[in-house]
Amino acid sequence: MRQAEVLYKKEAAGLLMQLDDGSFVFTYYDYWFNNADKPAISLTLPKTQQEFTSKYLFSTFYNMLPEGSNKQTVCFENRIDKKDHFGILLTTAKYDTIGAITIKRITN
Repeated sequence: MRQAEVLYKKEAAGLLMQLDDGSFVFTYYDYWFNNADKPAISLTLPKTQQEFTSKYLFSTFYNMLPEGSNKQTVCFENRIDKKDHFGILLTTAKYDTIGAITIKRITN
């Protein structure tokens, strides 16, 4: 299992996990979910429920991935399989992203 903290405007909003079977779980932290002043991190992950599951990386995070030659360069330089979307996300979405979301790897 791999885990990452999802930050919204540099504030921890939830936890993204890739389970051993390859599926994904996103969970809003309790304090974020219960605070009416905190927004949903995306339209596809609304605060109407606290936990989401998917066989594939959620579109919110998938759309943050590099494409084309940028993806090839990232994968080559970091020795990441091109199909390892979570690994690419962990590598590329740490600091400078388009939008308010960044990803922070959680090491066990």
